[in-house]
Amino acid sequence: MMIALGAGIAALAGIGAGVGIGIATGKAVDAVARQPEADSKISKNLLLGCALAEATAIYGMVVAILIIFLCK
Repeated sequence: MMIALGAGIAALAGIGAGVGIGIATGKAVDAVARQPEADSKISKNLLLGCALAEATAIYGMVVAILIIFLCK
């Protein structure tokens, strides 16, 4: 029972990453709408931020899988 609870908590990292990427994308769209000439700088920063957020989600998934399979 505690293994499933721990894996579920570790999997919540995916939800946080999804929310973070959604907020960042919305802010980037607003920024491009205000300053279209800064599109390339905004896109670079957006992609870097999204990559870091996705890495967090992947780490959470790996931890959840390790908890499920190694804690038996």
